[in-house]
Amino acid sequence: MDRRATVRRVGAVILVANLLLAAAKAAVWYATGSLAVGSEAVNSIADVAYSAVVVAGLYLTTQPPDFEHPHGHERIEPFVSLFVAAGVFIAGIGVAYSGASALLAPGPARAVVGSPLAVGVLVGSGAVKLLLYRYCLRVGRRLDSPALVATALDNRNDTLTASAALIGVIGAAVGYSALDAMAAVAVSLGILYTGYEIVRDNVGYLVGAAPPEDLREEILDRALSHPEVRGAHDVVAHYVGPEVDVSLHIEVEGARSLFEAHDIETEVVESIRAIPAVDDVFVHVDPKELGEWKEADDARIAADEGVAGDEPVRPPNTSDR
Repeated sequence: MDRRATVRRVGAVILVANLLLAAAKAAVWYATGSLAVGSEAVNSIADVAYSAVVVAGLYLTTQPPDFEHPHGHERIEPFVSLFVAAGVFIAGIGVAYSGASALLAPGPARAVVGSPLAVGVLVGSGAVKLLLYRYCLRVGRRLDSPALVATALDNRNDTLTASAALIGVIGAAVGYSALDAMAAVAVSLGILYTGYEIVRDNVGYLVGAAPPEDLREEILDRALSHPEVRGAHDVVAHYVGPEVDVSLHIEVEGARSLFEAHDIETEVVESIRAIPAVDDVFVHVDPKELGEWKEADDARIAADEGVAGDEPVRPPNTSDR
């Protein structure tokens, strides 16, 4: 199954699962009056809303390239993730308000009934969310999909917050009714932290941050592994959406013909583009006799001082000169 079909299928599974969980929690909330279950119901309703947005967003991101978007639509994904984060923050604030209001309200605590039913729905919810977390994370990492990874993080924290809600329900059932409202507050903290994680993980995609160092090293190694490449410099790699664009200069023998230089460039481009996280690769071919790689010392100092720009790497094999 190709990326497009896989991503859309995952989105549909998430939407259906959240719909069923929201309905089950809402019914138990109505039957028991548990604030902890109620907060989980609100969380699941928010999950339904963002799941619908994720499904629509994933449909857009998996559209093929067209005239207006020649590189495809994958760059929409970080925006989908941030929309998910916004919904998560709203849900977290709402749940925090309900829990805090219950803790501060005067008078006797609201009775909580039907605790076995509440326990059952929370245990089931935690199990389903754990399965969704593992499923979304595995597919999201395999396909380099920030929207699916964001959804996985939300499902992971939903598992933890369901556990907190379970503690509140059991505590209220044995006479510690304040635990119900306290668990709702704990649930809200988990929700808010999920929103923070999603924003943190997606900002780099939007501002063109550099990829991890191991990916940068792999890009360089692939360029230098070509037998005709004597060195590389002006290596720039940065995120454009969830994918990485790369540009670099390679050093080859100046006596090579234009046809030979073209073939070397093409082979280096194809080698680097074979890295799953990489989208576009731009290679400039320099005659090694110009010695442009010697600028590496100055550029390395600039990079160490935190100045953005070129990061040349590795001088060529001087024994060939």
